[in-house]
Amino acid sequence: MGTLLLAVGAPTALAADLPRGPAKVKSGVYRPVYPPSPEETEIQVQPFLLDRTPVTNAQYLAFVRKNARWQKGKVPRLFVDEDYLKLWASPTRLGPQAHPDAPVVHVSWFTAKAYCEAQGARLPTEAEWEYAGSASETKQDARKDPEFLARILSWYSRPTPEQLPRVAQGKANYWGLHDMHGLVWEWVADFGNALVSGDSRESGDPDTLRFCGAGAITAKDRDDYASFLRIAFRSSLQPAYTTAGLGFRCARSAAGES
Repeated sequence: MGTLLLAVGAPTALAADLPRGPAKVKSGVYRPVYPPSPEETEIQVQPFLLDRTPVTNAQYLAFVRKNARWQKGKVPRLFVDEDYLKLWASPTRLGPQAHPDAPVVHVSWFTAKAYCEAQGARLPTEAEWEYAGSASETKQDARKDPEFLARILSWYSRPTPEQLPRVAQGKANYWGLHDMHGLVWEWVADFGNALVSGDSRESGDPDTLRFCGAGAITAKDRDDYASFLRIAFRSSLQPAYTTAGLGFRCARSAAGES
């Protein structure tokens, strides 16, 4: 495939055939596979809006053009690591491995949060993301569907491709959301809340099964190993980290809807 460079002044809107506008996710109960505490085995999720696709390179480029402080090379190292927007050719040009309609990756929690806030939105909470992501194409909650779980685990077992495909190339799930699984991992607002850190071990936390791989033993639903892998991955992150397979999408509260 030829080189794709998107320079300042080039169109940055979603391609005409990509879904637009957020999807509405109705209220419901999320049951964490690994409850944060004995009192939090069920979490009431209020209705919210969620972007139908992960944020794309083109969308993020439009953001940094308007907000130069978040351009590559200008963000303080406190907020990003050295790989921030690694696939881009320059602060305002996409590189050959960053297709305009592919999800933006190599973004940190800080920069994802800033993007969403610039859109009048926010990052979804872990409970919101997991609740919305538990839906298959036909079921609101497919966490007991062996085929659904097998597809997710199969994706987790494959390395991230050098060039990610465009968003929304497959069917949407029950809520109208694309690519909740199978394309990139995604930042959530409270990414480090589910598993405790090594500092807690050092302070004498008696619940030793909460750490490392042993946490899977106490998982609420041991068949849903895919959910535990997501929790473990998020808990390994720091807010300035960026990786080749980690993107995000934005959420908005939807008070008054059900």
